[in-house]
Amino acid sequence: MKTIDDIQFRGKRALIRVDFNVPLNSQQQITDDSRMRAAVPTIKKILDDQGSVVLMSHLGRPKEGPEDKFSLRHLTEHLGKLLDTQVNIAPDCVGEEAKEMADSLGAGEVLLLENLRFHKEETKGDEAFARELSTLGDVYVNDAFGTAHRAHASTTIVARFFEEKVFGYIMANELKSIDKVLNDTKKPYVAIIGGAKVSTKIDIIENLLEKADALIIGGGMMFTFIKARGGKIGNSMCEDDYLETARNIMAAARDKGVKLHVPADAIAADAFQNDAEIKETQADNIPDEWLGLDIGPESIEKFATIIEGAKTILWNGPMGVFEMENFAKGTKKVAEAIAKATEKGAFSLVGGGDSVAAINQIGMADKVSYVSTGGGALLEYMEGKKLPGIEAIME
Repeated sequence: MKTIDDIQFRGKRALIRVDFNVPLNSQQQITDDSRMRAAVPTIKKILDDQGSVVLMSHLGRPKEGPEDKFSLRHLTEHLGKLLDTQVNIAPDCVGEEAKEMADSLGAGEVLLLENLRFHKEETKGDEAFARELSTLGDVYVNDAFGTAHRAHASTTIVARFFEEKVFGYIMANELKSIDKVLNDTKKPYVAIIGGAKVSTKIDIIENLLEKADALIIGGGMMFTFIKARGGKIGNSMCEDDYLETARNIMAAARDKGVKLHVPADAIAADAFQNDAEIKETQADNIPDEWLGLDIGPESIEKFATIIEGAKTILWNGPMGVFEMENFAKGTKKVAEAIAKATEKGAFSLVGGGDSVAAINQIGMADKVSYVSTGGGALLEYMEGKKLPGIEAIME
């Protein structure tokens, strides 16, 4: 795996694919800059080498060309503060002016290109568009793990036009960390899979059944498993089309000797809102018209014990509707258990958009071994799929 540490950038211009798809509020102010902060070490390494940097990213999902609310110019001031240097922005990501601005960069200088997705050619993986992007740098650096599962022009196709192409620190750390929970695991290995739907996690669960010692199920998807076992779940979320899939997963876990843990109790509410009436109930006996929105105290205690005894931990998906305070306890207690296990020497990887949001909201991101920047990319990689953005560098 070739990284930026294998290159001396003095006198070279790096074209870096970063993931600055950060959330903005209605005033176009950044509400979470974690993706930008994560990219700083890669950028600074190149600047410290006396190289120059051209950054390219997408932001949001513009539909028909440029839209001001998706302009990367909203990021330049904050990025400049993070890098402690001025950041100029090109009016477009291709074209004569962008090329002139890139060519005029001196050592230690940074140029941010305008939103790649203002051009439909980006998501189509257009070769001519990728070729034009490639003229803006001497070395291609991919540091956008979150987009590595897309064969877009800037993530995959552009690499064809470079002799020197390497991973940035984010990509390298992602791959090393994921390898620890895929191929270099210490036992016991506990995987915690939550979130709303079984349908989006089938492949990763099946892959984990080949590797994990224990699999903890939480979130809305737990009720598909519970109903598949004949439980009564009231109005709780359930994918009826996947009941047989859930039964097959449980049977496969038994056959492979993997302990599959489904919550025994739940926090149920009479409405999907924080101020609803709530009560503790058995997870397989939720009253009619009520719905389960978090795991209960018995399950919390059991899961915490299992997690704290682990040596390798993967967490993908919250235990309940953590965005609502009354249904956040299960997710918070799982995070605390992971932190305790990590403190005792376990390797813990937290990944997936909701899990990352949860660990950040709880304020414990620094208490786990690694927090992945990838959502869909992480899932696909852990499902055993090859990611185009990674293959393009490895070729």
